[in-house]
Formats: sequence, structure tokens, C-alpha cells
Amino acid sequence: MHGIDGLRGFYERIAQRRDALPYEIDGVVFKVDAFAEQQRLGSLARAPRWAVARKFPPREALTQLLGIDVQVGRTGALTPVARLAPVEVGGVVVSSASLHNEDEIRRKDIHIGDTVAIRRAGDVIPEVVAVVADRRPHDARAFVFPRQCPVCGSAVVRGEGEAVARCSGGLVCPAQRKQALLHFASRRALDIDGLGERLVDQLVDSGLVTHPAGLFALQPAVLQELDRIGEKSAANLLDALEHARSTTLERFIYALGIRHVGESTAGDLARHFGSFDAFGAADEAELLRVPDVGPVVAHSIRQFLDEPRNRNEISALRRVLLIAAPAPARRSQALAGVSFVLTGTLASLTREEATALIEAAGGTVSSSISRKTGYVVAGAEPGSKLGKARELGVPVLDEDGLRAVLADEGAA
Repeated sequence: MHGIDGLRGFYERIAQRRDALPYEIDGVVFKVDAFAEQQRLGSLARAPRWAVARKFPPREALTQLLGIDVQVGRTGALTPVARLAPVEVGGVVVSSASLHNEDEIRRKDIHIGDTVAIRRAGDVIPEVVAVVADRRPHDARAFVFPRQCPVCGSAVVRGEGEAVARCSGGLVCPAQRKQALLHFASRRALDIDGLGERLVDQLVDSGLVTHPAGLFALQPAVLQELDRIGEKSAANLLDALEHARSTTLERFIYALGIRHVGESTAGDLARHFGSFDAFGAADEAELLRVPDVGPVVAHSIRQFLDEPRNRNEISALRRVLLIAAPAPARRSQALAGVSFVLTGTLASLTREEATALIEAAGGTVSSSISRKTGYVVAGAEPGSKLGKARELGVPVLDEDGLRAVLADEGAA
């Protein structure tokens, strides 16, 4: 048999023989055999035009859902995971499967004790397909999503319109500890030179550091006991930590790792409030008066600052750091309130240098574009923001155009 009917027939015959094969397969690939035809058809970036795969439907099996555990990821995201009675699916014994989020559990009406259909998506990742409703036992119980983090006890928050719930104890949650420390030490935060991923892993795994303030209590002898940390490396890290003790309010706010608060927003907050006390006491209404801070960002800030464990850690950090108030920005009539968005790579200015020039001239730099944006500055290989600017009719500048705008403002 030839043609499409022949291909279908071959696919069905192989599907029937699949379980008897001495190796695992997940589908059939149909190819054009003639080399000349292959060359004529050519290839796309990721696949040849002369070959096409047709996958088999994922294999499924029934098993009992014994319980639901909640895992906390490095960014604080809470993921419910089904604990299953072990069952073989496609040659692999499956005993757990991600349930993704609270809404997914409700949508599928999953109860602890249910009999559920399991499959391996793409023959790889286990997932719960559906509940076998007529097998639900009388003692099956609905799952209640936790309102406190199962790791650190901090409040669990879920933003409006978001599917993922998160732990709010970003600075103190052990599940987020390594990520929080790496962000705290990053170049645009406290810029602790030498505190990279490998060293953070050692510090956390050994129990030497459990929160950011603990970094500043490290001693040379303790550091030298770590793998590949000699006297000179320990001294260099301690020098970097000593240098990082003097920082700016802008860097400190950014280093806290508050969700939705990037470098630009941290700068806006620092300039608006002038001190951490004023920032920490601001309610959402006051936060909304800061340029480019909307309801989502304001709510996220207050949730973070209202978490008692975060407040305790911030107090500990303020005892070991010298936080300088921001220098007052020079605001001229020409660029006061004008928002810039940067995209792509500029020829002779780094992103930080361009931001500093714009802010020194009285403008602000935002990470998002809207109809209120004054200019988009586009360098080499710009992202989707360039298309968005054109769609909204926002003026687009290259680096020379940016310098011209700043020069005109300076002359004015």
C-alpha cells in the first residue's frame, strides 16, 4: 500500500507491536529516501523538510493518589505534587507527579484518596490526566492549599490574575536562601565580588550562612575550611564584604529581592522617599505616587515589608550596613517626568551609563513601555519593545538621538 493510506497503515501496525519491541519508542518518522529529493526539499533551521515525526498517544495507567505535598522553589513558587501508589507507565515506575497549581487541582476536582489516570507527557514528565470519579472512596478529602509556607512559615501570597502562589519570606525562607543570597550579592545590588554560585552553595550547605546579614559575620578561619578557599581568597571575600557595607538606598532596596521591583523601580523609590524609614512606612496609596509604580508593584512591596520575618532581616541588615541617602536628581523642565525605555545594546554606552545620563538630566528609565512613555532608545538587536513602541507611536531614538535629546535639555 502506498500514499497516505500506506503511511497510516504502517503507523498503526507499529503502534500495535510497540509493547513487544525490545526497546522503547514514542512514534514513527516518515522520510523521503531519495538523496536527490532530500537535497531539493532542503531543511529548516531545526528540522529537515524531507522527514516528519508522528508521535504515539501517551501511555496511561490508573493508580491511587495517596497525598499531596507542596514544594517551594528557588523563587518562592509553591508547587503541589501528587504522591502516588507506584505504577508502571511506559516502562518507568511513577510515584509522583506535578499538579502545577491550586487552580489545576480544583479544575480536575482532585481529592486525596482518588483513583487517577496518569500519563507521561511526551513520554517523559508524569502528569495526572483525570480523576476516575466513580471510584472515589467515601473517605476521600479535598486538598486545602497552605496559607503559610511549609518550609519557613511565612505568609503565602498570590497576585491578582496569577496562577502561582508564592512564599513571601524571600530573605529568610530556606528554600529560597541560595537565590536570595546570589541576588543580594549581584553586581547591581550590593556587588559583593567573589560571592558566586559555588561559594554560596558551600556557605548554605554547610550552615555557615542562613540569611544575608550573616554574610557580614564570616570569619577568615571559617572560610578557609571550605573547599578551594585559601587564605588569599578568604581575605578577598572579606574585603569585598567590607566594601559592600557602604551602599546606597537604591542598591539596598533592589538587593532585598522584592517581587516586581527591578533596578529602575528601586531607584525611583529611593529618590521619592529619600530614606528607608520613609519607604518602609509608606502605604500602598503613597507607593502609587512613585513614577511607574502601579497597583501590582505597590501591593507586592507592602506584602514583602509586612512579613515579620522579612522585617527582622531588614533590621539586621540595617545594623551592619551604612546606607547612603540618594543624591537629589537635577530636574529640569525639559525632561521632568519624561520616561525612557532602553532596548538592545548601545554602541558606546552600557545600560547603566545610559540610565545615569537620563536620570541626571531629570528623566526616568522604565522597564515597561506604554502610551505614556516619552522615548524608546533602541540599540543593536532590540527586543520586542521596539515593535511595541512603533505600534503605540512612541518616538524611537538611537544612541546619537539620545545624546541629542540630552544635549538639547542641557542647553535649555
